[in-house]
Amino acid sequence: MKTKIFLNLAVKDLKRSITFFTELGFSFNQKFTNDKGTCLIIGENINVMLLVEEFYQTFTDKQICDSATTSEVLISISVETRQQVDEMIEKAVKAGGTNYREAKDYGWMYQRTFLDLEGHHWEIFCMDESQIPNM
Repeated sequence: MKTKIFLNLAVKDLKRSITFFTELGFSFNQKFTNDKGTCLIIGENINVMLLVEEFYQTFTDKQICDSATTSEVLISISVETRQQVDEMIEKAVKAGGTNYREAKDYGWMYQRTFLDLEGHHWEIFCMDESQIPNM
């Protein structure tokens, strides 16, 4: 079996989050969806579990951070082209997200950032690995 990644994020309003990510073009795995959470499909083996805060809290004794003011994780997703980067940011803003930082163009990598409805930090980028400068 291939390794799969399941990131878990606390959300206040599950239906609103589903609508937001649907508008960005993502789909969900219905096998892992109920009134407590849903499985946002990022790629073949990469998923994000959007869990209502009360349910999320059952997995940890730690306090859930306020993602509007505290950074808990940076979620970075690669796409094929600069146009796809820009389109994702435009969709996020149109769906109620925030264009968080100015675009960064490193020549070999182009990146933009949005905050979702809960304030989670998402970086969308494209890169040409053959052009990465020697470090």
